[in-house]
Amino acid sequence: MYKKPIYLHTERLVCNAMAETREIIIDQAYRLFLSRSYEAVSIQDISKSVGLTKGALYHHFLNKEELFKAVIDKYLKLVGLIQVRQDITLEEYIQVIIEYVSRIVQTICIDGQSFIPVKYLLLLIDALRHYPGYMDEQRHFYTLGTDHLKTILDRAVKNGEIRGDIDTSLVALNFTSIALGVAASLFREHSTQETIQLLRSQMVEYYKILKK
Repeated sequence: MYKKPIYLHTERLVCNAMAETREIIIDQAYRLFLSRSYEAVSIQDISKSVGLTKGALYHHFLNKEELFKAVIDKYLKLVGLIQVRQDITLEEYIQVIIEYVSRIVQTICIDGQSFIPVKYLLLLIDALRHYPGYMDEQRHFYTLGTDHLKTILDRAVKNGEIRGDIDTSLVALNFTSIALGVAASLFREHSTQETIQLLRSQMVEYYKILKK
């Protein structure tokens, strides 16, 4: 008996292959943008580095600008608030922050290469110049994240986890500043392991000060 062909499996394989190719393009473009600059890297350079024709690359990205945005979204953009359960303690949340920052650091430092501060700084400047709205989005994320942390601090005070004689707004800013200090640590050419360990030590020590 004749059976109608099933194309779903083949279509899924094609979609997976396209998604994988797209990620390879983004990763390689990141290496190139990081080693040179936005202006110095051409579509030809990127297509050659991944073994595709320019036409094939344009099948995944409309132009260099779109590809650059995809690179920044993956490597230099903080997205989404950390989703946690409603009753999470401050101590538990600190561990979540450390793990979150650790994943970001590991993503930035690809291929086990040493972090070169000036290259990262130049890429960040390129993002500010060539990614409209990038700074506004990061500022929005920073504000939401700090407000979220203040809510957790308020609950920690109410539950007796930490002292009540603190300004939770300022403490939330302090915790955020400690997390952002990861960049300064990397710029001092610490290894990724040293950077995360320093972050952990700072967070834990600050938590000790806040405890009753």
